[in-house]
Amino acid sequence: MIKKISVIGAGSWGTALAVSLANNGISVNMWSVFEDEIKMLSEKREHVHKLPGVVIPENVTFTSDLEKAVHDAEVLVLVVPSQTVRQTAKDISKYIRKDMIIVSCSKGLEEGTGLRMSEVIGEEIKDAKTVILSGPSHAEEVGKGIPTTVVAASCDIKAAELVQDIFMSPEFRVYTNSDAVGVELGGALKNVIALCAGISDGLGFGDNTKAALMTRGITEISRLGVSMGANPQTFAGLTGIGDLIVTCTSMHSRNRRAGILIGQGKSPKEAMDEVKMVVEGVTTTKAAYELAQKRKVPMPITFEAYEVLFNGKKPRQAVSDLMMRNKKNEVEELDAKWL
Repeated sequence: MIKKISVIGAGSWGTALAVSLANNGISVNMWSVFEDEIKMLSEKREHVHKLPGVVIPENVTFTSDLEKAVHDAEVLVLVVPSQTVRQTAKDISKYIRKDMIIVSCSKGLEEGTGLRMSEVIGEEIKDAKTVILSGPSHAEEVGKGIPTTVVAASCDIKAAELVQDIFMSPEFRVYTNSDAVGVELGGALKNVIALCAGISDGLGFGDNTKAALMTRGITEISRLGVSMGANPQTFAGLTGIGDLIVTCTSMHSRNRRAGILIGQGKSPKEAMDEVKMVVEGVTTTKAAYELAQKRKVPMPITFEAYEVLFNGKKPRQAVSDLMMRNKKNEVEELDAKWL
């Protein structure tokens, strides 16, 4: 039985997972690079800025010493912004023990390489045994013990089952899946569609528009995933349509909130500054756009999102261009080689 776990990253999701693990009777050590964050967590037993109202149990400790955090743990839970995963993994590699399981909880694609987070970790930590934890899971709800279901995914199914056992509780149900590619891509790419759903809301559009975005969005996510070797059934599950639903419809979603502001006329930078948290969908849009071009996969929603975010295209024009594309047969398209 695993008794000691270190959570690397003390944002809202890291804090929520630490609370969930601690409630399972596990001793948790939370690491942050920010000394003031560690001081606040230690004194307040609450992340007052990112997860207010969620009390952190006494069996959670805090440190800014990465070497201590890694050495003291049996399992590492990596919960840092996607674009800092590489440097964090590189720093961890100096201290990690062979066969230690790393639970990757960051959702995104690396800018410049298009790599999934487990691939980034694997490049920096030789023979890393990585399990992806993903699914429709707002930190605000997990921290409060609201029933949530997620997926532990790995090509090493025994490692995935161990992570399932660690996290499983009456409030936090965990499934396993051997399709790490599909699980990671679903978790990353849904942020692109959530940004678009927010833009739709900001433009004043309704439920019809959002339903279309979500449905056509999961279609193009599946296309790219299948072209990269993912199981198409994964995208019908929790880390595909499940995560897409929650991220496109909830105000807990920072991607949707940023999209609303863009739809209302703010620039992407202004929107991100106002949200005051990492908006993973922005960098993921660029990475997904580049991957789709490289693999020659049609992703019209992602392409228009890229134009809005990086080339200054007006959102209303992007919507018009999407609506007036060449006519298609829906069933024939769904039966195409991508699916």
